[in-house]
Amino acid sequence: MTRTYVVTGSASGIGATTAQLLRDRGDRVIGIDLKGADVEADLSTPQGRADAAAAAIEIAGGTVDAVIACAGISAPIAKTISVNYFGVTELLEALLPALAKSDAPRAAVVSSMASLQPNSPEMVEAALAGDEAKAVEIAEGLAAQGPEIGYAVYPSSKRALARWVRRESITPAWAGAHIPLNAVAPGTVVTPMTAPLLATEEGRAMVDAAVPMPLNSHQPPESIANLLIWLTSVENTHMAGQVIYDDGGADATLRGDDIWSWNDPS
Repeated sequence: MTRTYVVTGSASGIGATTAQLLRDRGDRVIGIDLKGADVEADLSTPQGRADAAAAAIEIAGGTVDAVIACAGISAPIAKTISVNYFGVTELLEALLPALAKSDAPRAAVVSSMASLQPNSPEMVEAALAGDEAKAVEIAEGLAAQGPEIGYAVYPSSKRALARWVRRESITPAWAGAHIPLNAVAPGTVVTPMTAPLLATEEGRAMVDAAVPMPLNSHQPPESIANLLIWLTSVENTHMAGQVIYDDGGADATLRGDDIWSWNDPS
């Protein structure tokens, strides 16, 4: 059965790989990206998100079977929170009516193991409250202090996105409409975005210190794309609200073997 997918960030990296794998198996893909896609749009702006959703729904003929949101940036700038959080959540919400028309609707987004890293709680809460202006203002304040401090915008965006997925996945709009919503949190993926950092010994050492990957080290985009495709397949009937750390063991290394006892009786 051919399914119609909307894939954001389809022109490069994980998004491009995901789109190609879907097309190779016969599915229909409507790609969204700044350029080089079926729908060219700027997901850093509210108008860009609205236009992207409207164009994708029109191309799809009103019904979308699955959405895979891969678009994202990691720069220490304020735009990162707009693209990585609002560019995902607002687009998904705009596509919900088209998803609801599918016999087997699914959605998956790309978070990051960086969601485990130090972040700005104020920015995360502003994002979750839907206050983009405040989130951007906080991000601008961090970015103004230089790239080392400004980097916090990225883990903040991914922490907020992961929390949004867990929160929204069990609501009437998603679970109540029989739409599994989940996230994949990659480790260090070898893409054009990470290539410059991984090209030097110093860069690799810095990355590996922050993202230890004992299983097979740095991963190809296919390792994430295949999981995203399964999450949005008809076979996934009950997985909801999960942030799956497909990261070579980085999460297990950093958080250890006990992530349950916080709720045990003292």
